[in-house]
Amino acid sequence: MTPDEAQRIRRVVALGASNLTRGFRTVVSSAQATWGPGVDTVAAHGHGRSYGAPSSFLGRRLPSILQSGLWHHLASAPAVRTRALVTDVGNDVMYGSPPEQILAWVEDAVVRLRRCTADITLTDLPLERARRLSRLEFRAFTAVVVPSCRVTLADAIDSAERVSEGLAALASVHGLRFVHLRAEWYGVDPIHIRPPLWHQAWQEILGADANQPVTQVSRREGLRLYVMRPEQQWLFGREQRTPQRGRALKAGGHVWLF
Repeated sequence: MTPDEAQRIRRVVALGASNLTRGFRTVVSSAQATWGPGVDTVAAHGHGRSYGAPSSFLGRRLPSILQSGLWHHLASAPAVRTRALVTDVGNDVMYGSPPEQILAWVEDAVVRLRRCTADITLTDLPLERARRLSRLEFRAFTAVVVPSCRVTLADAIDSAERVSEGLAALASVHGLRFVHLRAEWYGVDPIHIRPPLWHQAWQEILGADANQPVTQVSRREGLRLYVMRPEQQWLFGREQRTPQRGRALKAGGHVWLF
């Protein structure tokens, strides 16, 4: 093995919610383009996903990220060079969770990740875009995306600012790479990165080589990744369990979803 090969990332662990779900195909492709087609991806994501509480979206219920089987998988997986992403922390703000609780959940995730890697990226909240929201825009957005939200715009901004400050402090204490989310990545939708900018945004978040051309996984394979069942979910109250054996990708590498 050459020195370059020894330094190559072999596994990406990605935690997040709807942004990660929507951009997952891009994350996988960018990792493969930068570190080779054999990179494995282990993820816990999903629309509306919470770090510390069960969450539901359109009849689908998921355990919290902290309660998922991802941690058991990592504890038993081979030790390889790993890069971890902790993203989409803002969902729990919309659920009305106190900032102190949100930060405790995130720190718990970081401490667990440090058992397999010190190479961890933490993303900030899209505060700059959120501050420009009107009350009408905020209510229209929450009615569609988070119907259960009872948080006012003022309280949401206040909570998000406190969480953002806490995330920066957390990154400093644990030596994490802290990525600020660019306002230009967002449009009318204040929390979801615009699809035309997925490539740019996720390469920056992932810390992939921006000069490296990326060939996206095929549309068919991307769709398979989008609808891939996690290890545990409930659809309209009915539990589904799907053992994760590692879905093989055409170019190489495997994906596990929790």
